[in-house]
Amino acid sequence: MRTLFEFSALMLLGMLLVALGIILGDYASWYFAWIVGTAMIVLVSAAALAWLDAQEAARARSLPRDKS
Repeated sequence: MRTLFEFSALMLLGMLLVALGIILGDYASWYFAWIVGTAMIVLVSAAALAWLDAQEAARARSLPRDKS
């Protein structure tokens, strides 16, 4: 049920963006590119942060622990 809700919310968001593009006319492609580019930068940054966190966790597991 949660997946259906998420799909519906994203579909509604997509329809809103298309309607916004129609209203904006000639500038719609520029705004669409700006929105998509901003979302991509956020997603790439989040993926890089997750990757760095995973590397640090693996490095911490592989280091010998001091038993003093």
